[in-house]
Amino acid sequence: MPRKARIDAPGALHHIICRGIERRRIFYDNADRDDFVKRLSTILSDTSTPCYAWALVPNHFHLFLRTGTVPIATVMRRLLTGYAVSFNRRHRRHGHVFQNRYKSILCQEDPYLLELVRYIHLNPLRARVVTGLKELDRYPYSGHSRLMAKIKDQWQGVDTVLALFGKQKYAARKKYRVFVEKGILDGKKSELTGGGLIRSAGGWSVLKSLRRMNIHFKSDERILGDSDFVERVLCGATEKMERRYRLEAMGYGFDTIIERVSKIFKIAAKYILSPGKQPERVMARSVLAYWAVRELGISGTNVGKRLGLSQSAVSRAVQRGEQLVSEHRLSLYDI
Repeated sequence: MPRKARIDAPGALHHIICRGIERRRIFYDNADRDDFVKRLSTILSDTSTPCYAWALVPNHFHLFLRTGTVPIATVMRRLLTGYAVSFNRRHRRHGHVFQNRYKSILCQEDPYLLELVRYIHLNPLRARVVTGLKELDRYPYSGHSRLMAKIKDQWQGVDTVLALFGKQKYAARKKYRVFVEKGILDGKKSELTGGGLIRSAGGWSVLKSLRRMNIHFKSDERILGDSDFVERVLCGATEKMERRYRLEAMGYGFDTIIERVSKIFKIAAKYILSPGKQPERVMARSVLAYWAVRELGISGTNVGKRLGLSQSAVSRAVQRGEQLVSEHRLSLYDI
């Protein structure tokens, strides 16, 4: 049975779980962990991807991210590829480091944001990497230590999480720690990491009761949320996919978009493909990047090759293009 495509959208929340191949270690020492964290911080900063929670344990890691200017799949590809190359070189090995496919669960913000922050940050304690909450407070390879102000980093969304516990940081931090401590007794909560319909409905007991009453919930293993949220996400994903297929069926490709942008901005195609700081050229290239990446699903890497831009520059162009399309009500269709 073919695997379902991952779901993403601007502003979407994702709980990401990635394990080592055959559940082997992906972090042997602090050199490995430091390398991973450095890469993670650089990529998240480059792509304006907010991170609310993260934790490293020997054979896997968790991330809790919000989609920024580029798709989460692009962020993860850069992170995993770069780390795997470095890991193999450092340990003089060859072959895959990670399982072929990481798990990405799109999450409903309310009520799951805080639950997932707590669940993810307690992973080192559940895995016995640390022995207690005091040690977890200072564990450098988890976002919890940043929320406790033991380590300071600019790339983690500390203020966003603490703001949910109060306006004053000191008091909010104390409330956050109490919240985390209460979660220690909960143990591993499978409904936060898998389960499809079981997870969406609230557990087996709830699901059975609903079925006895002939009440059925919309669910999907890629989504953590109530039935209405799941249905909205799936409808949005289906609409996006149908639009992409429709464009491809109409013969739309990168060159087609260039022609469309050229007509809108009254700039020759060769000038759109050439770098330049003229306002009209920057606008045209930004709209081109946005439509290519978001509408046709062309990778940022391939768009960058055509436009002579780095991955991070493409990300910024896509963001500018999205604003321009919205502000000027530009249409990809030549009506």
